Amino acid sequence: MLLLIFSLVVLYQAFMISGFSSISSPGAFPLGISAVLLIASLRVLYELRGKPTDGDGWLASFKRFKHTHFPRHIVVFTLLAMAYLVAIQWVSFYVSTFLFLMAAVVYLRRGKVLSALFASSALVLAIYLLFTLAFSVYLP
Repeated sequence: MLLLIFSLVVLYQAFMISGFSSISSPGAFPLGISAVLLIASLRVLYELRGKPTDGDGWLASFKRFKHTHFPRHIVVFTLLAMAYLVAIQWVSFYVSTFLFLMAAVVYLRRGKVLSALFASSALVLAIYLLFTLAFSVYLP
C-alpha cells in the first residue's frame, strides 16, 4: 500500500512539472516513469492479495521487512553519504571528501584508522592531481 501511495505522489509531482502537452514536453519522461512505478505497485498488490501474513501482525512484518531490505551497513552508509552531501555546502569539496572517505573506510574496515587515513589521503590527492592539475577543472 505504501508503494502505491508513493507512486501516486510521484505521478502527481511528475504531472506538476509541466503537465502533459505533448510526448516531447519536459514532463513526459517523469510521467512515463511514474506510470511504470504505478503499474508495478498495482501488480505487486495484485500478486499479494491472497498471501498469508503468517499471523504475526504488522509490527513483526515491519521488522522482517526492515531487516531484509535495510541492513545496518546500508543505512549507515546512506547516512554518511547524506552527511557528505550536506557537508559539501559548508566546507570545501576536498575537506568534505576526505572526511567522508575517512568515515566510510573506518566504518567498512571496522575501525582501522591508519589504513583509512592512508586511503583517504591517497584518493583525495589523486582527485586533486587528476581534476585540478591535469584537467584544470575547479571543484567546489
